[in-house]
Amino acid sequence: MAKVFDWLSSRSKQSDKEPPLLLIGVGNPGEKYAGTRHNVGFMLIDLLGERARIRLNDKRKDTILGQGTIAGKSVVLAQPRTFVNKSGVAARYLTARFKAKPASMLILIDDLDLPVGKMRLRKSGGSGGHNGLNSINADLGTQEYPRLRIGIGRPIQGAIQHVLGGFSGDEATLLKETLEQAAVAVEAWVEHGTEYAMNHFN
Repeated sequence: MAKVFDWLSSRSKQSDKEPPLLLIGVGNPGEKYAGTRHNVGFMLIDLLGERARIRLNDKRKDTILGQGTIAGKSVVLAQPRTFVNKSGVAARYLTARFKAKPASMLILIDDLDLPVGKMRLRKSGGSGGHNGLNSINADLGTQEYPRLRIGIGRPIQGAIQHVLGGFSGDEATLLKETLEQAAVAVEAWVEHGTEYAMNHFN
């Protein structure tokens, strides 16, 4: 009888446990796209993994992920294995698997409308024309989730070539500094929430 009670108590504690926070970097999978402007979300996830010693070693059909803690809170770091315009497939899988609400998900994404060296955290909002956010909005049926936009600059023409291209030497140096700051902002988001992070890092 005591063993049954212990089992029921354990199940109750598990069900009461809060879902992890989901940190999802948007980008294109494969070596061909590594280091491109569209993949700054992947770069930030890699950096967060290094800082928190979280390995992305769990490969699923639609995403690769790793679980650990940041600021004492349970988190999942994820990089979709789909292309940018299908990012919603991974977001839907992750929210379902971990029983997490969209508000507990932070999307890390590139932004053409911000210059390299700038970032902006938002609580919710439209896609701004970004196909990754369009996909997430469609698959989750909401745009009420936070996102951290990292500037990649807008070219005069040739947006597709631009986002699939790399950074110049000066830009790469500036991006590295921005990603370091962005990692601190994400850690603050995990520990203190969206409003705090917006007030301190926007």
